[in-house]
Amino acid sequence: MENKILIIDDENRLRSLLARLLKLEQYQVLEAENIRSGLKVLEENNDIKVVLMDVRLPDGNGVDTVQKIKQRYPCMEVLLLTAYGTIPDSVTAMKNGAFDYLVKGDDNDKIITLVAKAAEKARLQFRIRELEQQVAGNLYALDQIQGQSPAILRAKDLARKVAHTDTTVLLIGETGTGKELFSQAIHRESNRRTKTFLAINCGAFSRELLESELFGHRAGAFTGALKDKKGLFEEANHGTLFLDEIGELSLDLQAKLLRVLESQEFIRVGDTKPTQVNVRIIAATNRDLLKESQEGHFRADLYYRLSVFQIELPSLRERLDDLPLLAQGLARTLSERLRIPFRSIDPAFLQQLSQHAWPGNIRELRNVIERALILTEDGILRADNLPFRESSTLDSFELSAVEQRHIRKVLQHTQGNKTEAARLLGIGLTTLYRKIEEYQLGQ
Repeated sequence: MENKILIIDDENRLRSLLARLLKLEQYQVLEAENIRSGLKVLEENNDIKVVLMDVRLPDGNGVDTVQKIKQRYPCMEVLLLTAYGTIPDSVTAMKNGAFDYLVKGDDNDKIITLVAKAAEKARLQFRIRELEQQVAGNLYALDQIQGQSPAILRAKDLARKVAHTDTTVLLIGETGTGKELFSQAIHRESNRRTKTFLAINCGAFSRELLESELFGHRAGAFTGALKDKKGLFEEANHGTLFLDEIGELSLDLQAKLLRVLESQEFIRVGDTKPTQVNVRIIAATNRDLLKESQEGHFRADLYYRLSVFQIELPSLRERLDDLPLLAQGLARTLSERLRIPFRSIDPAFLQQLSQHAWPGNIRELRNVIERALILTEDGILRADNLPFRESSTLDSFELSAVEQRHIRKVLQHTQGNKTEAARLLGIGLTTLYRKIEEYQLGQ
């Protein structure tokens, strides 16, 4: 990785002098004459190691800008230059994350030495981040998604093909089939892998709160909005935003989302000026959005915009041949986290797993394996460690019957606490209320 340096100074002669000195030291030097153009250079070159910045600039104060740069680019180091050095300014600069604070006119060798130290520190920080991303990339890589059934292999193949594009992706499938895992894997294999990945469950917030979470707000936009707040679209700029349970969006928020998809801009709550972003959207739902759009519950134009590339994730019932592999993998992973020895899985355990209806899919399987590990005394998972017996399986695999029975069982477990039931089911509270009404579970 090259040693890139950015100089932000409105004094052309000084900026040119510093640039020449640094180029002689084999640095690649970029220049900007104010904060605005400097931040634009940083957006286009996020591998810059060191920023040399004047304190007094035409469009702002360098001491305050340090914090903004460090928040966006934590691996970079910032050296401040000023002709008017003061102790309060130097203290504030260091608190804001500056590497050091220099007075213009200091010995050039001192500047070169400080730049070298700052560049070395930045290089180490970039390397640490790179290693962390490699670990995270391995964790969420498509190759780490287990299963050899035709349905899961088809889903992984589609995900791999679309990952390297910026195309919007719609993941469809039942609750617990691994939609967020797939979204993370797509991000990790995309050109945006070094940028931010953020996820939000659209069914977990009220309409007003969700709008603020997604688009941000200006101070005073509503009661309690004491200061400006960035929304997830801004936070995920140049990265990926995963919108789970997209079918829960209200119609007016659907319109705002459509605008972002079409123009890559939005308006914060309480603001009048649009904000430009560059965000890839991956959405997910367990609802039939085409049917919802035909019934007027979901905008047809948004559905067609979201479903440019659909990937259907199979339920666990559709990939029962993968159960032994999934169970083994989950048992190994969970045993390390729980610090419980795991030796093997008894065939009778697998036999009962294959007979269960799995309305909660992979999420339910994970919970079952975790419970079994806690109950085992010798590291062998046996049938009597399971929370269900053969009588709990269903004669029919009809989805509505499976879902209805599972929701009723979870509601009984939480003694009617719908918020806790929604959390255990992995769905939004509004989705749970809709299911209760649909299946008349409250009667």
